[in-house]
Amino acid sequence: QVQLVESGGGLVQAGGSLRLSCAASGRNWSYYNMGWFRQAPGKEREFVAAISWSTYYANSVKGRFTISRDNAKNTVYLQMNSLKPEDTAVYYCAAGQKYSSTYSAYDYWGQGTQVTVSS
Repeated sequence: QVQLVESGGGLVQAGGSLRLSCAASGRNWSYYNMGWFRQAPGKEREFVAAISWSTYYANSVKGRFTISRDNAKNTVYLQMNSLKPEDTAVYYCAAGQKYSSTYSAYDYWGQGTQVTVSS
């Protein structure tokens, strides 16, 4: 079992930055691939970024967001720069055995943190 808790969301103006954190616990969590997803009101949950031995990003955030992990601190981060109103969503951290952009590939999920970008 892996437990995930996100933090760092909030309200920010367009063009601003936020850093999301995902605190992980549980046996062997560092062996899991990690991902960030987001879900806006009325929309399906969508892939944002993933990290294994490399990183992978959705086209919509490439060049603006950076995913990283610090296994010593049991934490995964999502640095979000140049934020746009369309980035407004609940952001979820996920852990899975597959390195994937597919929702169903992930086994464990956090509760989510709200990010709101005002224009």
